[in-house]
Amino acid sequence: MSNLKNILIIEDEATIANLERDYLEANGFSVDISGTGDDGLYQAMTGNYDLIILDLMLPAIDGFEICKKIRNTKNIPIIMVSAKKEDVDKIRGLGIGADDYVVKPFSPSELVARVKAHISRYSRLTNHAEPSDELYIDGIRIDKRSRRVFVHEQEVIFTSKEFNLLYFLAVNPNQVFSKEDLFERIWGLDSMGDVGTVFVHIRKIREKIETDPSKPKFIETIWGAGYRFKA
Repeated sequence: MSNLKNILIIEDEATIANLERDYLEANGFSVDISGTGDDGLYQAMTGNYDLIILDLMLPAIDGFEICKKIRNTKNIPIIMVSAKKEDVDKIRGLGIGADDYVVKPFSPSELVARVKAHISRYSRLTNHAEPSDELYIDGIRIDKRSRRVFVHEQEVIFTSKEFNLLYFLAVNPNQVFSKEDLFERIWGLDSMGDVGTVFVHIRKIREKIETDPSKPKFIETIWGAGYRFKA
């Protein structure tokens, strides 16, 4: 990798944390380890990391709560790790802002591959908007740092994926993206669900930002091709 990327591992099992660190460092990453939820949250909020590997079951404060607190201010990729295999935990983790969910035991090389994929995807999503943390488009204000959206200065609540999708389209105006391309960029090819979720999220976004969602002004449907943010 051309630029050294910083990874934070929040994991109370030292053997697992050290194994993850060894594999990541062997692949060119810089790695910090935190063994408690409280310290991990502090490091996540104050440090400069490109991705966080977050264990679900931690003493004092669990991974769900840590993920929610991080997502209040940061948009970096979070991979949640757990020994729990229940779908409800995966869905909950992804629903509160985690980008991926890995079940123990897992292959360290698979984890490294997922780390690389998420960092690469995040870089593609954000590189276009480096000059500014806020976008202003005809009455809509999108704040990248706080992940908040305002329509005529009235805040509208967005889920994590809705925000990511709107932000990606807004920083790539007048470009047409297929449902498949948007699903790959926002959800990732290995994510739960299918490209149909793109249509659902587009509809929800339109309901939140459009005066008349049936006649969208901002996110246009290009029949047979995909969607385009008109600017």
